[in-house]
Amino acid sequence: MPRFGVLGPLTIEDPPGRRTTPRGDHQRALLAVLLLNANSSVPVDALVETLWPDTPPKSYSSNLHTYVSRLRARFEGLEIEREPHGYRLVVEPADLDLLSFREAVAAGKAAARAGDPAAAAGHYRRALAEWRGPVLSGLHIPRLDADVARLESERLAAFEDCVDAELSDGRHGELTGELQAMITEHPLRERLAAQLMIALHRAGRQADSLAVHRDLRATLVEELGVEPGAEVRRVHAAVLRGEDPVPSAKTAPIFPICQLPPDIADLAGRESEIAKLSGLLGDGTGVPVAVITGEPGAGKSTLAVTTAHRLRRSFPDGQLFVPLSGASDPRDLSAVLGDLLRALGVTGPAIPDDVEARAAVYRGRLADRRVLVVLDDAASPEQVRALLPGTPGSAVLITSRRRLSGLAGADRLPLAPLSGAEAMTLLARLAGPDRVGAERADAERIAKACGNLPLALRIAGSRLAMRPGLLLGKLAGRLEDEVSRLDELQVSDLQVRGSIALSYQALSPAARRAFRLIGRCRTLDLPAWAVSTLIDDEGADEAIDELVEASLLEATGLDPTGEQRFRVHDLVRVFATELGRELETRAERVATVAKVSDAALCLADTAARRLPRTVPMPLSDHDVPAQPLDGELVERLLRDPGTWFSVERANLVSAVSSLCAVGWRRKALRILERLSAYLYMHSHYTDMRTAYETLRDAAREAGDRHIAVIAEANLAVLLHVRGEYERAAEGYRECSKELAELGDLATRVWVETNLAHCLVGLGRAGESLHAATQAREMSTVEDSGTHASRAESAALHRLGKISEALEIDRRILAQARESADDRQLGVALQGLSWSLMLDGRQEEALATIEESVRVLRRTTAKSALAKSLRTQGAILAGAGRRDGAVKAYENARRLAGALEERPRELSCTRAIAASWIGDGRADRAIPVLRRCLDEFRAMGGKPATGLTLHVLRRAYEAVGETEAAEAAGEEAKRLEVPHDANASTLVRLLLSLTEPAPA
Repeated sequence: MPRFGVLGPLTIEDPPGRRTTPRGDHQRALLAVLLLNANSSVPVDALVETLWPDTPPKSYSSNLHTYVSRLRARFEGLEIEREPHGYRLVVEPADLDLLSFREAVAAGKAAARAGDPAAAAGHYRRALAEWRGPVLSGLHIPRLDADVARLESERLAAFEDCVDAELSDGRHGELTGELQAMITEHPLRERLAAQLMIALHRAGRQADSLAVHRDLRATLVEELGVEPGAEVRRVHAAVLRGEDPVPSAKTAPIFPICQLPPDIADLAGRESEIAKLSGLLGDGTGVPVAVITGEPGAGKSTLAVTTAHRLRRSFPDGQLFVPLSGASDPRDLSAVLGDLLRALGVTGPAIPDDVEARAAVYRGRLADRRVLVVLDDAASPEQVRALLPGTPGSAVLITSRRRLSGLAGADRLPLAPLSGAEAMTLLARLAGPDRVGAERADAERIAKACGNLPLALRIAGSRLAMRPGLLLGKLAGRLEDEVSRLDELQVSDLQVRGSIALSYQALSPAARRAFRLIGRCRTLDLPAWAVSTLIDDEGADEAIDELVEASLLEATGLDPTGEQRFRVHDLVRVFATELGRELETRAERVATVAKVSDAALCLADTAARRLPRTVPMPLSDHDVPAQPLDGELVERLLRDPGTWFSVERANLVSAVSSLCAVGWRRKALRILERLSAYLYMHSHYTDMRTAYETLRDAAREAGDRHIAVIAEANLAVLLHVRGEYERAAEGYRECSKELAELGDLATRVWVETNLAHCLVGLGRAGESLHAATQAREMSTVEDSGTHASRAESAALHRLGKISEALEIDRRILAQARESADDRQLGVALQGLSWSLMLDGRQEEALATIEESVRVLRRTTAKSALAKSLRTQGAILAGAGRRDGAVKAYENARRLAGALEERPRELSCTRAIAASWIGDGRADRAIPVLRRCLDEFRAMGGKPATGLTLHVLRRAYEAVGETEAAEAAGEEAKRLEVPHDANASTLVRLLLSLTEPAPA
């Protein structure tokens, strides 16, 4: 069935939406008169007069029948019934705009009678929307002039009824313009004039209201010679008295009321935050106030709306939602209260002009009710205080970029970015779970580039949803480029840059400068000393407080050194960096970064010199600036240097990368040399490797041979400690050669010494002794000379020259006792104890190693302690103290495993497995020994491989596998080195553990 229109041009709209009209004037006129009288019988005489107003043809009856038939054929479903004396067009109200109009008007009248002006106004507006222009415009049919005039009167009456309803509902503000236009068309219409007077009076325009009365009276007197009627006179008198001419007729109940926006369907995570807010707001005591704070784009409003929806049952009287626009253009409090009062049923003059009076009426309307008030995007405590209910039962949930610290009694929930899992869930909901699952690694890159910030993730997910063919890896690559990241994070009206900019623009000039300065530091976790150094201004504390209040900088508490820490979100930092590039010169930016990097280097230098130097590489004194920080602050931070390094470890590793990126490789090296003192001592080898590889690559790219070779030498140390002896030795040799060419004698001494130790592990004692002796002779510094002497002692052990080794170890011990350094003393005692053991002085060796262990337990030198415990285990085994030996090996293995020192961990495991053979558990020992053997072979450690084969032979013998035992024994003999006192003694001690324990 098509839909017909007569309230405007005659139209017929087919179901697909195509508009048509009948062909010929007679058919159009016939359809028009039938539609104006829809569902009523139209006499044939009336139809004939309509079609042929002058003289009808003789065949008018058959012609009329033909026109009706053509209409039926032209429009499928059109029902024109033949009545005894005429025709009737049957149509549903929905299929004819005239019937829809009248139906909506009737509904409006019914609602008005029921005392619901808001509903009545809605019906009337729906009715008036059916009008597209004058009735049957463009089609002049004299017979219908009276009908057209009557319909225009109905339209005007419906408009006036609509205005009455909207005035009763307190909606006068938007009516004045519309009424003035209607008055222009109908200047003698007194009802319209009275309504306009009321609307203007309620809008506070009393003079304009009285002017309408003046103009109407002048027109009536001039054109009709009459005065305005009683209704206009009554309204005029009320305006003169300052009273509301028509008090609100609204009687429909206001409560419950719900103004909440729709709940979001794709919320990811936040369940713990919702639970916390629900607990705070639903405790039923007083008027609880919760403030959700957080950086731009954290999802504060989304969380508030979701929480409010979940709490609707707890607040049966309703939920008010008040957008305060605090981040952009804070709304006027008087206007906000006016809107709230109208929503709560207070209209017209009942709304006071004074803000405090409005707040009092607002509190009165909420008194003794249970209403949740959601104040979104608050600008300040002042904007919020007047909107708090006054009686228990209600609660307030506020979102703000600012902490609103001045709002007493409020509970605050700082909203962090999503967790990694939550970020992936949100991305999957937006872009599709299959797509994200198939490109999981790239999806994680996108989430990381977005900093897990909900707004950024929503933009990225929306972009992927709009472009099904866009690879996640391609978008991830764009987002990882900091220069274009914020350009990529915008879609439609959502953009991260604009969101952050609103917070930035609200800052004071000093805080804006501080914000830009912080953006120059790539570190996201900042200590107070670094922030103060960056800002370098007397007003730094006030600027920092303002940034924290604005949620552009987050105070995360005190670190173990007692220093305040701050966090800045990565996207916020990128925005700050953008601003810095736009507003400041490169020289200004460089100067600021130089100050904070100098402070970091000086702190690292002081801290490193207070730690034992365990990493076998030199610590250069060159290029270290004067300490820019206050001496008292430095002492507080470095009271425990290890603690300071542990706190700043990640920042310093990141600083190495950042300094390399800007070409400050030498400063990066100096920081890394000092950081390595801590990293090596605590076996943080991954951080060391990452940082030195970054430094090496940057140096190679810049053609800086010296820094590149120093980085390579440190990387060789890491290969050495992991037991990759062949690769380490090769690296040491290459580095030594280059250092000789570059003339860096100090570093070359350490590299040659490290090579000597590595060659011992490879079973090449002669080469080891040569390298160690050469290093000692080149050394001009006590530290490096002592390290080389230890390498000489280890090589001499394997060459059977025990007395020479003893002499060296005694000299090292004497130097250590003079130094009063417990770590040096413990290490020297360990070296001497093993030389004594190899010389057959078992009791003296045992006493010496026990002192070594005692001394090293007082230090943080865990690696040295693990080595001493292993030596203690061997010496105790030789003394026949089997249980003590196994316990020492177990303690040493546990330490070595924690430190990722695999060769030492394996040698302890081998000794423990040997004790299992003596306990009758050889079957358990065999697979463990095989794994040790495989790893030692892979390392290239011939002595260690031979020792393991000897123990494995004994295990095979214990289980009766004769052939396997013989094969292991033969291979062990082939690996034996003549005069290697170290190996022969260790074989004896290990095999003693394979013997059954005495009863």
